[in-house]
Amino acid sequence: MTTNRTFTMIKPDAVEKGYIGAILEKITSAGFKIVAMKYTQLNKRDAEKFYEVHKERPFFSDLVQFMTRGPIVSAILEKENAVEDFRALIGATNPADAAEGTIRKLFASNMAENAVHGSDSDENAAIEGAFHFSGREIY
Repeated sequence: MTTNRTFTMIKPDAVEKGYIGAILEKITSAGFKIVAMKYTQLNKRDAEKFYEVHKERPFFSDLVQFMTRGPIVSAILEKENAVEDFRALIGATNPADAAEGTIRKLFASNMAENAVHGSDSDENAAIEGAFHFSGREIY
C-alpha cells in the first residue's frame, strides 16, 4: 500500500551541530509538509525497541548509544511519493557516497553519524510514525 507519508528523525549529531533549521528548510523546500514534529530524546529502552530490527548486528550497541546521547527531532512528512522522494533527498547512508546537495552529503559526518533517518518503505513509515506520535499529534 503506497501512502503519501514518511517518517524522519534528525539525529543527535545534526542536532548538536545546530543543523535543525537548515535540514527542515531542505525538507520543506523539497515540497514536504510537516504533519507532526517534536523535539525529544530517546531513552535506551525506546532506542532499542525502535532499532530492534538491527539487534543481531554488531553495530547495534553503538547505534543505541549514539541515538540516546542527545535530543532528536522526529517528524512525519507528507508529499506524494513521500518515502521514495525523501530517500532521494537524504542520500546514501554513507555521506561519502551521497549525491551532491542531499541532506547527508551536506550535514552528515560519516556512515554512523549520518544526520537523518528516513523510512525505507510505506509500511515502516507507518510503524515508525506510530512509534513516535499518537494520533492526536498528527495533523
